[in-house]
Amino acid sequence: MNCQPTYLNQNMMEVENRLSERFDGLVDELPDELNERRVKNGVILEESEEEVEAMEGGGVEGEEMLKSDGLHHNSGRIIKKAKRPIKATSFSEPSAPGVAPTQGLVNLNRASKNLRRPRNSLGRGLPKKGGAGGKGTWGKLGDEMELPWVDPNDPNYDSDGEEAAEVGKKTIKLNTLVPEMSEEDVRKAVEPLMLEYFENGECEEVLFSLEEMLLNIGSRRWMVPALAIELSMDHKPSHREMTSQLISELYQKVISQRDIGKAYDFLLRQLSDLILDTPDASTIIGNFMARNIADDCIPPKFLQSYKGHVTEVEAVKALCRADTLLSMKHGLVRLDNVWGVGGGIRPVKYLVKKIVLLLKEYLCSCDIQEATRCLKDLEVPHFHHELVYEAVVMVIESMHEKTDEAMCKLLQALFRSFVITIEQMRAGFQRVYDQMVDISIDVPQAYSVLERWVLRCRQAGIINDDILKKMPSRGRKRFVSEGDGGLIKDSSYW
Repeated sequence: MNCQPTYLNQNMMEVENRLSERFDGLVDELPDELNERRVKNGVILEESEEEVEAMEGGGVEGEEMLKSDGLHHNSGRIIKKAKRPIKATSFSEPSAPGVAPTQGLVNLNRASKNLRRPRNSLGRGLPKKGGAGGKGTWGKLGDEMELPWVDPNDPNYDSDGEEAAEVGKKTIKLNTLVPEMSEEDVRKAVEPLMLEYFENGECEEVLFSLEEMLLNIGSRRWMVPALAIELSMDHKPSHREMTSQLISELYQKVISQRDIGKAYDFLLRQLSDLILDTPDASTIIGNFMARNIADDCIPPKFLQSYKGHVTEVEAVKALCRADTLLSMKHGLVRLDNVWGVGGGIRPVKYLVKKIVLLLKEYLCSCDIQEATRCLKDLEVPHFHHELVYEAVVMVIESMHEKTDEAMCKLLQALFRSFVITIEQMRAGFQRVYDQMVDISIDVPQAYSVLERWVLRCRQAGIINDDILKKMPSRGRKRFVSEGDGGLIKDSSYW
């Protein structure tokens, strides 16, 4: 049998006595004044100031007030539940269930009313919505990740949030977003291509480059033929022929019929400005229109659509030029050579014939500027030695002082204007030197005439001493009379 020590029993008895002294009868054995104020749910009501004064005075009124029940005062005033004002009481929202609003908070100032803390008794005194509510707030951290609406065309769109069944049935297509170039950007990109094309003549390279930037050009494709025609006005007819071929090559690959028509609309509106740089701009545009119609790039009714709608004189002139070229006999066939045949493409016999006609016309008019212009229009700078050769042969066959002087002035003007280089001049004279044997058969005095004219050209500064020294002399030797001592006389200059 276990026995506990006596000192432990004494300690336990002391603790029990203390607890009974502290808590026993705390609620059940109240004073008479508090028992009268007990309510049904066991809450003790607060005393008013009038009751305290009446109790202290010990009067009849105090006794009557003490005799009243716990809910109503003798004066009819309702005795409310004792409660201290708290910060969580709301002014504009209903309070939590079971909690009555505090009467004393009605008269608080606006600063207390506009507090951003929760206004119900369930909060902990923190700002509402975690500091993300109200005017001028940016929201809570992470709100930017939860957008209310997502654009499916957005490059950053992620469809992982969709259901598996929808993803399996739906095909996701990503559209390429390419910025469209402005008119200035298109001009900067297309002009170098056209200038390079005028140098090498490669249509495929231009086509490949334009196809790469086709998405960036967008609705401004009409600027490609417009810029090509505008740039060709400042170049030679051979470049205009290349431009016509390029437009025909780009048709239905890069540009359409509508784009070509819009390009001509733009050029006709800008014709007054183009004439300042190119006086015959209206004729050039008319030739381009007729050539594009012959190449089936635009329909013949394109010209008819302008009738009655154009008032500018130069625009009307361009349209009449195109209409005239199309209405002539075999016009569509002849339009293939509307710009003439390019210098490098023309046959040699054709070029020789043109040069001979040029020299004969010059001998009749003695117009050096016109002869220079005609020579440049042939666009054969590598074939200028033919003009020198034909000029020397013409001088030998003519054997006239006027012809010698006119041809010398022409070659001198062409040499000083750098139209004919020294290399072309040397090649032309060398060809004459090589053909002197055959020329002398037709012209017996060819050597003497050649010697006289070469000396004139040397004095005019057309040729140098190297060309002069290579001048041939007659093949047979002529002996002098017996009085000369049997010496041999040279017929050459040296």
